[in-house]
Amino acid sequence: MSLINKSISFLKKPSKIILYLSEKRFFNFLADETYLKLIFRVRTGKKLKLDNPLTFNEKLQWLKLNWRDPVAIKCADKYEVREFVSERIGGEYLNEIYGVFNKPEEIDLGKLSDSFVLKGTHGSGYNIVCKNKANLNWNLARTQMNQWLKVNYFWRNREWVYKEIKPRIVCEKLLDQGNGEELQDYRFFCFNGEPKFISVDFSITNKQKTRRNLYDLNWNLLSEEISYPKELSLVIEKPEKLNEMISLSKELARDFPHARVDFYYIKGKIIFGEITFFHQSGMAKIKPYKFDEIMGSWLRLPGFKS
Repeated sequence: MSLINKSISFLKKPSKIILYLSEKRFFNFLADETYLKLIFRVRTGKKLKLDNPLTFNEKLQWLKLNWRDPVAIKCADKYEVREFVSERIGGEYLNEIYGVFNKPEEIDLGKLSDSFVLKGTHGSGYNIVCKNKANLNWNLARTQMNQWLKVNYFWRNREWVYKEIKPRIVCEKLLDQGNGEELQDYRFFCFNGEPKFISVDFSITNKQKTRRNLYDLNWNLLSEEISYPKELSLVIEKPEKLNEMISLSKELARDFPHARVDFYYIKGKIIFGEITFFHQSGMAKIKPYKFDEIMGSWLRLPGFKS
């Protein structure tokens, strides 16, 4: 397809234009509620009901506008959350850290391990996975990190927890599942402090190949899906320390209306990943739609009066 045809195809789809302008921060002037109603309609195809939110996705939008907790800001910071985790469940669940930096120029590549992960502390998706630093294009990585640091992630989806976070770079140990297996991310969806189900994501660095299995707390595979299809060909054994992981997620989420608590489980060791308050910014494709309503019924909004 020629560039002209591609341009015509793009211009014929208003939703794509709106999303493009959103990414370019064209709508920053809009009030939060107005912006969320616009972007919710474009991404989900549904009208956002804030007067009487019923679904999980709707209630996450309500929380963006009405819920505030300074502790949540600390938990959203990929570096500051370490102190919260250490106080709540213990530092033994934290991944090894090599350093935190205000800018890439502070990083001495020669002093780092041969493998590591670089993360932006102030948003989602800011990751550079280095398996062998001899093969790392450091100039490109540095440019990428400098671009991260210029972004206030709040404006993308109005997730207020990110607005005041100081942009930094944290360097951590690269985790390896072992036996050639892909790293698996165990995500515990907690509602008013109670874990309800778990998702396990595969191919988390490749969105085109991502698969997501959902399990109940007894490790039964659920039929429901959230944004990505199930992977039936890959059997994920129930973690021996599943009950401990459930208890840990409950402890970390106990003060929040909703929190997704992520862990890795490697060779019998539980390692904290992150805490997320707005899963996929409350715009995930949840199948069937009834499950979106069921998840919404689990979430009691603080101080909400219908």
